[in-house]
Amino acid sequence: MTSSWGRRLAASISAAVAVAAIAFVASTFVILVASQLNSAALATTTPYVGWNSLAALVLGFVAALLGAMDRRWIAVVTGIVLALVSTLLGTLVLFTVLKVTLSGDAWGQLLQSFIGINLPFWLSVAIAFPTAGYAVFRAVDGGERAERRIALVRIPAGNLAEGLTTHIDRQPVDTELADKQWDGYVAALSQAGWQTVEVASADRLADSVFVEDTAVVFGDTAVITLPGAESRQAEPAGTEAALRAQGLRLERIEAPGTLEGGDVLKVGSTVYVGRGGRTNAEGVRQLRAIVAPLGYSVVAVPMTKALHLKTAVTALPDGTVIGYEPIVDEPRIFERFLPVPEAEGTAVVVLSEDTVLMSSSAPQSVALVESLGYTVVQVDISEFEKLEGCVTCLSIRIR
Repeated sequence: MTSSWGRRLAASISAAVAVAAIAFVASTFVILVASQLNSAALATTTPYVGWNSLAALVLGFVAALLGAMDRRWIAVVTGIVLALVSTLLGTLVLFTVLKVTLSGDAWGQLLQSFIGINLPFWLSVAIAFPTAGYAVFRAVDGGERAERRIALVRIPAGNLAEGLTTHIDRQPVDTELADKQWDGYVAALSQAGWQTVEVASADRLADSVFVEDTAVVFGDTAVITLPGAESRQAEPAGTEAALRAQGLRLERIEAPGTLEGGDVLKVGSTVYVGRGGRTNAEGVRQLRAIVAPLGYSVVAVPMTKALHLKTAVTALPDGTVIGYEPIVDEPRIFERFLPVPEAEGTAVVVLSEDTVLMSSSAPQSVALVESLGYTVVQVDISEFEKLEGCVTCLSIRIR
């Protein structure tokens, strides 16, 4: 639920006041100690600290209101910039009040103050903004920021038709139609309220459009995979750059472990991992070690009848696992399992608590899901299904 502007305004003011107050008190205390508790020194230093604090208050409020507190890493960067700019502006205002002519000597004095009298202040702001300020903002805001919904996508490679197939016979791929279908898929995500971000294209990596296989996201942590197919092992580099730009903390699967994102199905705090041709036991072990501290438990699932786990099963928003039984090795491993009538109906992308994305190639499965009270957005991805792709494969969802 999106927080009201009133709440955001109050949170921004509160955070800015907290940062300015901390910086004022901390820098004044440091200066007082440095002057051996000589209170007379405060008469000289208080104007510096006072104008700087006022500048930090105003700029901090504006920054928080514009989104500087939306993510911790943004707050860290903003805190550093805010510290330096507020110190500069505050000192310039003081010079103006004191009618100091901004000559070369005055500018030299101003710059020297950054490693002198102003040093405690700007360091305090740089530290306080992403820590105490961030905490105050979140507390007042109530944690009700709009849900983050970002989908990473990757344009089809020029040699898409050369993509790998393992469990189905190869069929001719119409690459022009595939491009149009990809555009439709991206448009469907955008219309459902998801921000789509393109991973840098990899025009000679045939399977690169199936970007889901290159990373798995757990909140603010992304696990960069090591694909089991050697021809795909250059794909994660582009995804890693895109995830880093989103400010996520990165972990990775290292050789000899292999893991592809299509083998990872998250249902609440349980992570089902398909152990098959593309994901090996060491990959499962490494993922378990990475996500256990994040509060997830990993359940390994044997896979022999399909390319990936999510080729065979996915989950509805309520946690019910749906799948096409002929390609599911062991349906009893899932707490709640619902069979679907078509192989192309196994995959759903959860768009919201009541809406999912499915392939138009599975009308009976779509009808089944709709009968459960969900709204189904349908997309045609027939050319990608010829390469064992599905609606989950074509994006990495960040919530």
